[in-house]
Parts: sequence; C-alpha cells; structure tokens
Amino acid sequence: MANPLKSEVIRLYKNLLYLGRDYPEGSAFFRQRLKSAFMKNKDVTDPEQIRKLVGRGEFVIKELEALYFLKKYRAMKKRYYEPENVIAHCNF
Repeated sequence: MANPLKSEVIRLYKNLLYLGRDYPEGSAFFRQRLKSAFMKNKDVTDPEQIRKLVGRGEFVIKELEALYFLKKYRAMKKRYYEPENVIAHCNF
C-alpha cells in the first residue's frame, strides 16, 4: 500500500473506531465488525480499489452520524414533548 493511502486507511479506521463508541449494539460489537471488515480487505493492493473501499468507509461514517443525530433528536423530543398518543386521548 502506498504511503498516502496507508495514512487514509488508518485515519478512516480511527474515525470509525471513535464513532463506534456510541453504537446501539455496543462498542465491542462494533469494534469486532470493524476489525473483520478491515481484515477482509487487508490484501488489496490496487490503489483504485483502496480508494473505493475508503469511499465506502466514508459513506458508513455519514450513515453512523445520521443514526446518532436521529437518536439524539428522538431523545430530545421525548424530553420536551408529550407522547402523541397521550395528547389524542385528552378531552379539551
């Protein structure tokens, strides 16, 4: 693997590892899946294929961020708004 690509792959791994701390199924589960995904592709040497894999990893980062933002939004909504089914049963 060329040096610039190696640093990109390491950066991607570290970013994913950091984001995996808050994974709903647990950080140990996420870390295991992350490691197996990277080990599966450890023998890839084609720079173009490595770039595609890094791009896929960056897409996963965006998906994880969206998952976490949705989780935070739902938590905030629960704190500040009454559940909708309770409002429907009230007689005003």
